[in-house]
Amino acid sequence: MSRIGKKAVAIPAGVTADLKDNVLSVKGPKGTLTMGVSDQVTCSVEDGAVAIQPVNMSKQARSHWGMQRTLVANLVGGVTEGYSKVLELKGVGYRAQIQGKKLKLQLGYSHDVDIDIPEGIEIKAPDNTTVEISGIDKQKVGQIAAEIRRWRKPEPYKGKGIKYRGEFIFRKEGKKK
Repeated sequence: MSRIGKKAVAIPAGVTADLKDNVLSVKGPKGTLTMGVSDQVTCSVEDGAVAIQPVNMSKQARSHWGMQRTLVANLVGGVTEGYSKVLELKGVGYRAQIQGKKLKLQLGYSHDVDIDIPEGIEIKAPDNTTVEISGIDKQKVGQIAAEIRRWRKPEPYKGKGIKYRGEFIFRKEGKKK
């Protein structure tokens, strides 16, 4: 039994959920998100909550149960509060700035890295070494943050690179004499 799947997702005031043809649509103060519901689970909207139940007790249906419930919770959280990630650039000459619909990164390469800002995502650069990514879709926010981080992952010797705020980088010792 899925401990996560058993709990219904509460719908707060100001948020509406609508289920049509296995497509769940959640509308809130920040926007609207939709999600296709797996055919391994049944979804029902009742009493101010969204409940997910497996179609049968097969291994595949039970594995979809908790995941679908978490995805519904992410939809509700996105339209109410939204999601954000903060990246920090560490290194000599590493800089970030916003130019129109592009994020321009200087990461020690011979060229600047230009990243297009996707629709539905807001990126800010409050200073040269910080990038704030926010939006209502948790998957998109995490994906764009991972794509930006991929350009220069933190290295273990000096800690240079792009890291998430609060991420611990394990540092290696240098040579001993």
